[in-house]
Amino acid sequence: MKARVVWVEATTMMGESGSGHAVVMDGPPEHGGRNLGVRPMEMLLLGMGGCAEFDLLAILKKSRQQVTGCVVELEAQRAEQDPKVFTHIHAHFIVTGKALSEKHVARAISLSAEKYCSASLMLGKSAEITHGYEIRDEQ
Repeated sequence: MKARVVWVEATTMMGESGSGHAVVMDGPPEHGGRNLGVRPMEMLLLGMGGCAEFDLLAILKKSRQQVTGCVVELEAQRAEQDPKVFTHIHAHFIVTGKALSEKHVARAISLSAEKYCSASLMLGKSAEITHGYEIRDEQ
């Protein structure tokens, strides 16, 4: 896997993935940024959420669960001193579908967290990661 980050100006950067996609990152105004993009640490949190949700959906699909929607809401705390690593991350999954099995949803979240989600497992080296979920039945 390769990526490249190009400095644009001030604290604005353009991230380019090896798969050919781009994203703008920027710092907050109090650090010279213009708020033109996500913060780099926000990218880490988004990456973890995307990785976990990808796994959850793949596992539920294999379990023949009829998922029609999925959202993962993430909340993180950071250390007060440098390096300001994540110290706690909570991922709350909202899974919508038809006749979803709570057992399957809970198992999929557990498998993602403990075995498949590389981002969660990596961030879990410095942060306590907790999970929650709710199931919404679509009629």
